[in-house]
Amino acid sequence: MAMQFQATHCAICGAGAPAKELYAANFDVDDITPARFSARRLPDRVHYRMVRCMNCGLVRSDPVLDEATLAHLYAESTFDYEAETANLKATYGRYLAKLQSFSNHQDSLLEIGCGDGFFLEQALAQGYTTVRGVEPSESAIRDASPRVRDQIVCDVMRPGLFKDGQFDAVCLFQVFDHVPHPEAVLEACRAALRPGGLILCLNHNAESVSAHVMRERSPIIDIEHTYLYSPATMRRIFTAGGFKVLRQGPVSNKYSLGYITHLVPMPSRAKGMALGTLRRSHVGRLTIPVPLGNLYLIGSRQ
Repeated sequence: MAMQFQATHCAICGAGAPAKELYAANFDVDDITPARFSARRLPDRVHYRMVRCMNCGLVRSDPVLDEATLAHLYAESTFDYEAETANLKATYGRYLAKLQSFSNHQDSLLEIGCGDGFFLEQALAQGYTTVRGVEPSESAIRDASPRVRDQIVCDVMRPGLFKDGQFDAVCLFQVFDHVPHPEAVLEACRAALRPGGLILCLNHNAESVSAHVMRERSPIIDIEHTYLYSPATMRRIFTAGGFKVLRQGPVSNKYSLGYITHLVPMPSRAKGMALGTLRRSHVGRLTIPVPLGNLYLIGSRQ
């Protein structure tokens, strides 16, 4: 790949807003492979230069890989967390159910970054009659259930990909941090929603206790993440994107003990031994609810 890097700007304040460096870049170009852009890989603490906007506090990577390279990396990435899909269904399904208190429309739903479509199946189980997904990874789509595979578009969310007003709900789970142009994604989401349609977004919280304590060692400081949001910056960017914020709050995730160990910072050799032991034992499959420093937002199209 012929890699190039491009400067980013604050997605809230725009180009020219002053920024303060938080962490220097710590990767080598030879390290950039599709494996590093695959979902839920082992955290390896590799990241771009990270900065914080001095006006609004939005954290971002700057500079980042050009869009063509990123598109190639995500297209070649793999879906490597089948063991956690039951827990993710339970977590994401719990937040999807919250939409019912804001609207009786449960006909059509779009998920952006849907992986192998496991959440689309959950949406069908909750009463949605039509589901569609957008996913750049060809491997993930091949692994999808025949029930939803043909409903997944191999692409990234962009204007014109779907008809205007086609959906009652749009969902993004651990995706919004990854997109290089969040304003454009929100514009495309808004267009795809009917008037009054709902958007559900769940992603990392840059102001969580774990982020403050772990700082650069936090799993969210990662080369996959272009922007990292706080509750305040999430609210500002969605409001600017034409959404009314209806509800926002912290997320309680349900994960296996093995996956929690997967996230904990420790020497590679020790982590490998611990994960190997847990994989061979039923203990590693035990699930517990944990506040991992995520946040959710529900908004309606204005």
